[in-house]
Amino acid sequence: MAEEIKEEVKEEKEVSSDSPEEEATSTEKKTEGKINPLAILCYFGILLIIPWMMAKDDEFVKFHVKQGLTLLLAGIITSIIGVIIGAIPVVGKIIAGLIWMFWLILGIIGIINVLRGEEKPLPLIGKFAENWKI
Repeated sequence: MAEEIKEEVKEEKEVSSDSPEEEATSTEKKTEGKINPLAILCYFGILLIIPWMMAKDDEFVKFHVKQGLTLLLAGIITSIIGVIIGAIPVVGKIIAGLIWMFWLILGIIGIINVLRGEEKPLPLIGKFAENWKI
């Protein structure tokens, strides 16, 4: 009985070796050498200076520095606008909060892109990052 169970487990392992999990690990290997966890700091505001200075030759980090810089500057500009709009009693505060939440979500998307090893531009503002000469 125990031998039959061992044989069944062995057969299941052989069948599962052709599963999508194996394909996922092969794609991870392709991006593994490209991922630099230092790039995560690019999406934490002024902390993008750290990866910018430490990994100047890394194209992956440079891409995310440009994305983070664009996100930071766009966030500063809309924060100024948000302060002005926030002066409107109820509606202004709601709009200012939604603007802040929008930039937070874009930052999270950027961090996810770093963790996946992708050089994918951020939605709406990512295309402006291509203009930076870093």
